[in-house]
Amino acid sequence: MNSITLRDIPGEVQRAVKERAAQKNLSLNRAVISLLQDALGIGKKPGKKEYHDLDHLCGRWSRRQAQQFDDTLKEQRKIDREMWE
Repeated sequence: MNSITLRDIPGEVQRAVKERAAQKNLSLNRAVISLLQDALGIGKKPGKKEYHDLDHLCGRWSRRQAQQFDDTLKEQRKIDREMWE
């Protein structure tokens, strides 16, 4: 396998790579390769993008809160027939 040596990597780039590696549970080497592939549009096949910005909310509702939410959605989804005639 080929190697590339990088020098004088800016501190903020180092921090970003380390953060990416930690978030995705990757080695620094694999994180750099992944970032390069993303930037160059190569590697992984395009697919559905996965988001994690709401992960911290998962599993936070009680059963009662979840049921109230579902009931509210059901009410909002009712079609007003008079409005559509």
